[in-house]
Amino acid sequence: MEKAAAGFREVEHAADWALQVWAPNLPALLEQAARGMIALAGIQMAESPVEEGDIELTFSDREQLLVKFLNEILYWIEQENLAFTEYKISLSDGELKAHVIGYPVRSIGKAIKAVTYHMLEVLQTNEGYEAYIVFDV
Repeated sequence: MEKAAAGFREVEHAADWALQVWAPNLPALLEQAARGMIALAGIQMAESPVEEGDIELTFSDREQLLVKFLNEILYWIEQENLAFTEYKISLSDGELKAHVIGYPVRSIGKAIKAVTYHMLEVLQTNEGYEAYIVFDV
């Protein structure tokens, strides 16, 4: 079976949760990682109202970018009670700017405490980018 151009799948991990994520470019990888994290947590969203927000952050490498971005998404889920379904992400010179659109969180199946650097890799491949991410739960 051929792998989709972008996506995510849960990977077995002894104590925590892990995801393998892939996409044709770095912004798409970030989006798939966020979608995968929301799916792992079993987040259910309300159907309205639509909410929008902006995320800006700086980073020094791809691994730091991924961890900081996902931890920012966790912040929005936990503190602002919002989960996102649309991501418009731009990257340049160690800066990320993202416009995000989503909905209020109705329920969370299992809380994710943090995105970790444990075993974290963001690799460039012939098809784009791949990452392996471990979540502390």
